[in-house]
Amino acid sequence: MAWFICVVILLLCSKSEQCTTGNASKLIEHTADHFFEKMQSGKTSFIYFGNQVNPTICLFIEQLEKSADALEDYGISVAMVNCTDEHIAKYCTGEKLMKKVYLFRGGNVLKSFDTDTVFDVNAIVSHVLFTVLFDEVRYIHTIAELQSVERAAKGKADIVLGHVQVLGLPEHRALMETAFVYGAKYQFVLTTGGPVLTNMGVEDPSSLTAGLWFLHCKGVSQSQHSDPCPHTALRRALTTLHIYTFLQLMEAPLVSEASVEPSEVKVVHSHLQVPLLFLFSQPHTVALDRATAQTLAWTLRGQVGLVLIHRESPDVKTPLEYNAAYKLPGEGSEVKYLILNNLEEVIDLFRDESTPEEEEEAAEEEDDENWATLDVLDDEVAESVYRDRGQSLDMDAVTELTADTFHSAVAESDHTVVLFYVKWDAVSMAFMQSYIEVSESLEDADVSNVELAVLDCGEWTDVCGAQQISSFPTVRLYRRQEPSQPYRGMLGTESLNRFIMLSRLVSPVLLSSPDEVTSFLEGDLYQQHAAIAPVTVLGLFSSISDAGVSVFKEAAKALWGETMVGLFADRRAERWAVEHSVTLPAILVSRGPTGQTEAHSLHLTMPDQLVTHIQRALLDTFPELTVENLPLYLELKKPLLLLFVGEEDEERGRKGNKGVLEDMRSLLNTGWLKSYLPCWIHLGRTPAGKAVLEAYLGSLPLLPALVLSQLAAGGEVFHYPAGRPLMVQPILQWLQRVEDGEEPPAGKIVDEKWAPPMPFYDFLSVMDQEVPGYASQRSAKTKTSQSERAEGEKEKKRGSSSSGGERQAQAHNFQGSPTTKPPQTPHQHSEL
Repeated sequence: MAWFICVVILLLCSKSEQCTTGNASKLIEHTADHFFEKMQSGKTSFIYFGNQVNPTICLFIEQLEKSADALEDYGISVAMVNCTDEHIAKYCTGEKLMKKVYLFRGGNVLKSFDTDTVFDVNAIVSHVLFTVLFDEVRYIHTIAELQSVERAAKGKADIVLGHVQVLGLPEHRALMETAFVYGAKYQFVLTTGGPVLTNMGVEDPSSLTAGLWFLHCKGVSQSQHSDPCPHTALRRALTTLHIYTFLQLMEAPLVSEASVEPSEVKVVHSHLQVPLLFLFSQPHTVALDRATAQTLAWTLRGQVGLVLIHRESPDVKTPLEYNAAYKLPGEGSEVKYLILNNLEEVIDLFRDESTPEEEEEAAEEEDDENWATLDVLDDEVAESVYRDRGQSLDMDAVTELTADTFHSAVAESDHTVVLFYVKWDAVSMAFMQSYIEVSESLEDADVSNVELAVLDCGEWTDVCGAQQISSFPTVRLYRRQEPSQPYRGMLGTESLNRFIMLSRLVSPVLLSSPDEVTSFLEGDLYQQHAAIAPVTVLGLFSSISDAGVSVFKEAAKALWGETMVGLFADRRAERWAVEHSVTLPAILVSRGPTGQTEAHSLHLTMPDQLVTHIQRALLDTFPELTVENLPLYLELKKPLLLLFVGEEDEERGRKGNKGVLEDMRSLLNTGWLKSYLPCWIHLGRTPAGKAVLEAYLGSLPLLPALVLSQLAAGGEVFHYPAGRPLMVQPILQWLQRVEDGEEPPAGKIVDEKWAPPMPFYDFLSVMDQEVPGYASQRSAKTKTSQSERAEGEKEKKRGSSSSGGERQAQAHNFQGSPTTKPPQTPHQHSEL
């Protein structure tokens, strides 16, 4: 039946190119007028802008419909805009397949999501609520961040700490839905693993897929700043119902007291389907009995409700021989009486007792743990590929090459892009989807002289060996009568598309007149490529016969696909040299008609040196950091003078982003920032910047925020005081105080080692368990020859006149152990 429904959906999508919604769905379809009215309302809405559809988009729209019902409970409307009929600038981009969904609050975009991220109703609800609750739910990674939250909460509020391995799963949704309801009562904290779990007592963090802890901070005094808050763990699956029950139990009295028979006791634990433990108290031991009950209650908190029964009441008829009783949840359950000799017996009793529902949950959790142990791979990319292994890729958009077709394919097309991959490599398979999307986008843009192909090096090892492919995935661009060119950019759709489009141009572009030079520098000559290459490089030489021209051409070929490079070799080039106060030969770096043009004289004779020089010149002096360009600027190894700005600054009546950025740029003209890298991050365009800022300072300050990060020198972070104006002189004075050691650091970035989430699977030990000693590592035995012994005796005699310390040093550094072999060169491994 399921396959029949899928076929029907595919037929509907292919015939009408629209996915119809159900009659009862609360998914709204906006017109342009309705959309702009919604933007003026100030309400929160989650909107998908779509054009044409494929089966994947159809499935996404089905999940979007389901999420509309769920998000309505939280006052969030879900809608879609058909860009085929309605055009809304900025959001209806004209792409054939649009894969962006936007979360709005009024007219402001809180965050945009790829449809691959919000892939089902659980992912949609969890990500939307997580964004809406960004200020209420703290996202932490380190123990120091957790301790900071605890210090702030002590004496004020309790903390609910949740852990999920991956965002967007049902456990993440359950936690966010609970945070939406109880966010005003508790401080919610979210982590995705790491040392925080170890701090909470988890012995093997990699085996825990999801967990929840209640930190009892409200009853802890602020004076106990160094003591951690006591915590209670949720020992059931992370569902909304279980979290609600758990929080109710945390609010319930630790110990209840009664003067009736256990069967007559009515407490909140009975309604929450929790076992009840009854301890009987004598009048002369009531203080000791209360202390015992308190100890047991803390140990079993969240699992068992504890009631202290006072025997002096005439309503208590239990025989004196029994000192305890318990009752399991459920109607008709009877009270069972016991004689217990110590606390361990009580704890073991409830750790062993379980209801059928709890046994079923335990079996499911055991399956999850087995899945985590056996199937979670060494990194997140491998794990995501493994989880999606059932989804087939649409390979029709690319040409699959073999040993027979490879050479003819690269010879027939003007530009052939080849992805060399292996199916067992996770990064290769993760990148394959982006590669296919690039091929589809080029086809939609009617780019006819570029062919995208793939070659499986696991099948055609001879081809990959001849092409000297040593790592996967590898992308190369082949042109007729030209050497192949490797792609060194990020493994993403946008970066690869930019490389291909720029590679179709000649490099360098030979310019023949001053008018062409001006047009090239201002972006008019190749206006269609100005968006993907806003920065251009122009080489200026006095003559085409200049010795440096050939070096420049070689460097331009090496930069093919990275930027647009022009060449003007003419005596009239002296005009630009005089204008920019440089001597020929020189290069001009133009940042478009609205940006500045920088000039650099050339004194390099090697192409690779010139390439490095040009790449450094392409870097902005005051860049906006993004995920893509961050590695380029970190290679400079300078302290980051980092300004964080956001879209909400102007709404608060403060100086707008434009004014603050202009003030920061004026700092560059002082000449005092040569040892720093001034840069900025827009938290609206780069949401990852929020996590960076919070990692720096432990919390999110008011924006704009200026931070000095010395990652290469101890990891200290300094925060410019929020009350001071962001002006040239105050900032320079603050930097001077930092250099003089008069400014205390606001935080420190700990250099934590990244380790695989799962322990290494020791196959040799498993073999040894089957056949003891079979796979144990053995070192080769060597005998000391007579000549070696004689040489050793000579060394001892020569060292007898030295001091004791010198003899030890000589023995350690030169003599060595007579049975130790010299180190062997490790075997060189090749994937092919």
